[in-house]
Amino acid sequence: MTGFQRCSGCGGNVQVPAEAHSVKCTSCLTTNLVHANSGTSHVQTERRMVPSSRSNVHGSHTMNVHGSHTTNVHGSHTTNVHGSHTTNAHGSHTMNGLRTSCPSFHGRKRAVLCGVSYKCRRNELKGSANAVSCMKALLRNKLGFPDDCILVLSEDENNTCRLPTKQNMRSAMRWLVQDCKAGDSLVFYFVGHGSQQIDCSGDEADGYDESLCPMDYETEGNIIDDEINTTIVRPLPKGAKLHAIIDASHSGTAMDLPFVCRMGRSGSYLWENQSPACSYKGTCGGMAVSFSSCNDKQTGINYAKNTTGAMTYCFVDALEREHRVTYGCLLNLMRAGSKELKAGGQTCNPISSLVRKLVAPGVAAEPQLSASEKFDIQKLQFAL
Repeated sequence: MTGFQRCSGCGGNVQVPAEAHSVKCTSCLTTNLVHANSGTSHVQTERRMVPSSRSNVHGSHTMNVHGSHTTNVHGSHTTNVHGSHTTNAHGSHTMNGLRTSCPSFHGRKRAVLCGVSYKCRRNELKGSANAVSCMKALLRNKLGFPDDCILVLSEDENNTCRLPTKQNMRSAMRWLVQDCKAGDSLVFYFVGHGSQQIDCSGDEADGYDESLCPMDYETEGNIIDDEINTTIVRPLPKGAKLHAIIDASHSGTAMDLPFVCRMGRSGSYLWENQSPACSYKGTCGGMAVSFSSCNDKQTGINYAKNTTGAMTYCFVDALEREHRVTYGCLLNLMRAGSKELKAGGQTCNPISSLVRKLVAPGVAAEPQLSASEKFDIQKLQFAL
């Protein structure tokens, strides 16, 4: 049963999954030991949340669940569950007091697509925006995702609230899992630079956190795997699914999922348990799966030509070729596609051909698979 505990660092509430021994605060990144007695005043479980509501003659309605929820006749709507969320009739939208352009409603299928080009900088990437366009086309045209439930953050956007800044990416991730329930299918996609940095919490076997680089990483910093896991993995309820596609360097465990799929000596795939003893990295009963462009030590970018999108091409091409595939088959097709790209192979598929034009031969990285739980990748059908 999920509960909440006050962070010893910033004083905010942090979500505590069942049987977790420690949790990391997404605001200040403090690692908190879980109180042994969940009945104390420090921990409030979902059973103990008692909403209060009130209305007045002006048509407003407020509900408090560790925060506020307001609707009035002028079209404004506010929700606060450990943070604020506001939408009004004029289309403006705020989360935690910051104006965003996240959609104000949720479908059963929804996606966040982030493409970072780092324009006018030495590490500028070619292909990010087009890779996002191809991923959106795949989700919309082939996998049934409604267009208004796909949130795109790209440097080609005119709206500053839809640029792939650190704050906008954080808001988008919170929107993705907000009010998530059984039957929901979520997608988080990122194409851009990835990096590694010293792990300060002691939950990484190799001593390094993996991270994604937003467009303003030089001033605001990266988004580390601990925060990504806490924001979009741990809240997943039973029956909900999250698929992450991370096309970046050092992205093997960018979602910080407990199980990584490895090729054994016999040629068959085996799950390697990378769960840290000091913290919980799973979900609240849902399923999270991540496809990444390379392992934590590799780069997924052709730095000779500063091009990206190789793993995106492999993912799109595999799903365009096969209508029904298992996770194992999809991983094999992506790895075969990666080798084909390295050799300079061609394809006649319209969507993947567009990505192919942007990807230079020679990218040697091998796509990786990780998950929140072990499963038979040769039997379970891939489905979004």
